Amino acid sequence: QVQLVESGGGLVLPGGSLRLSCAASGSIASVNVMGWYRQDPGNQREMVATITNVGTTNYAGSVKGRFTISRDNAKNTVYLQMNSLKPEDTAVYYCNAEIVTTALRWLDYWGQGTQVTVSE
Repeated sequence: QVQLVESGGGLVLPGGSLRLSCAASGSIASVNVMGWYRQDPGNQREMVATITNVGTTNYAGSVKGRFTISRDNAKNTVYLQMNSLKPEDTAVYYCNAEIVTTALRWLDYWGQGTQVTVSE
């Protein structure tokens, strides 16, 4: 079994910062692409940022220059540093990881989601 456990969401004022973390654990042989996605009510889930196991990053245009994704391969953990937050960043943020299990199955896993609210 593999689990992704997220932390770091919350309520923040516009212009503030938050850091999200997501740790993968369980029967893991390797972790390939990790990423963050978000979804607010009435909208589809959208990609926020992704990072490969060699550090290549990709960002949605709406967060480029404000958010930074990083990872610690030794800990199978991905982070999302969010600065200059805007009310439109309010959403549930989900961690995603492409994982090869010890049974050599290549599977896509999701975290449970963490709420980020940007409001006065």
